[in-house]
Amino acid sequence: MDRQEAMAVFLAVVEEGDFSAAARRLRMTPSAVSKIVGRLEARLGVRLLQRSTRSISLTAEGHAFAESTRRILSDMEEAELAIQPGSEPRGRLRVSLPSAFGHRLIVPMLPAFIGRYPAIELELDFTDAIVDLVNGDADVAVRVAAQSDSMLITRRLAPNRRIICAAPGYLERYGIPQNPDDLEKHVCLGITSRGRLNVWEFEEGGLRRSIRIRSSVEANSTEALRRLALAGMGVVRLSEILVSPDISAGRLKPLLIDSNHAEAEPISVVYPHRRFLSPRVRAFVDFLVEQFAHPPWETQLQ
Repeated sequence: MDRQEAMAVFLAVVEEGDFSAAARRLRMTPSAVSKIVGRLEARLGVRLLQRSTRSISLTAEGHAFAESTRRILSDMEEAELAIQPGSEPRGRLRVSLPSAFGHRLIVPMLPAFIGRYPAIELELDFTDAIVDLVNGDADVAVRVAAQSDSMLITRRLAPNRRIICAAPGYLERYGIPQNPDDLEKHVCLGITSRGRLNVWEFEEGGLRRSIRIRSSVEANSTEALRRLALAGMGVVRLSEILVSPDISAGRLKPLLIDSNHAEAEPISVVYPHRRFLSPRVRAFVDFLVEQFAHPPWETQLQ
């Protein structure tokens, strides 16, 4: 058995969590599967699996090898598909999405994508953390952040603006801030982060200035901050994508419009730089570019 086949057998054991289940999937005997994994460990000179009478588990070396194996076999499959004319995109596509943004904007787009590419199996991961695409934590990611990793290809989807706003009830109780300095007298809702999301930028008299807000109320979720603002808990600065429907409906009122520097990092889709781009990744990226050609939230703020 060659290396590719041995890697496929090992990965089947990892994914099934059991030699017998892997054997049934591969139409082999459990003893044959066990021997192949044993020979693989002998050739590598490390133990990949911890075996017991009831279960198996990956060693640290096994975990690293499984990730590499999964990526290598996927690359080989994608290389073959990439040169086949007219091949239909298929297979599992792991997509990383920002939590609030993904639920509010990307999920409503997905029925059209699934209808267009029924052979693609979507696996969605909603997280505000930056996943490691290079090491295979996902195939593609949508991000609302600046990109600096040269190992990733970035496709810009749309510009992004951040709006300062608060609920009418909050403003009735505490007043409307007339200038950036007035924010010191208000409850500003902050993201649980030391990054620049808590640095609010303004332009006054042609000069740019920044204010790092300090808040007694913080959350690690932009959707949580939006809900807190709707409940009248304070002033928030969020992407127009999240708050434009609330502003249009009168649930939130935009503030400091003339001085707020609204432009922020664009919305982008990113994926690892590879010689052969997976047809399913290409299909997803092109679909998003098409969908974002006319951002649906722009007209809501005009």
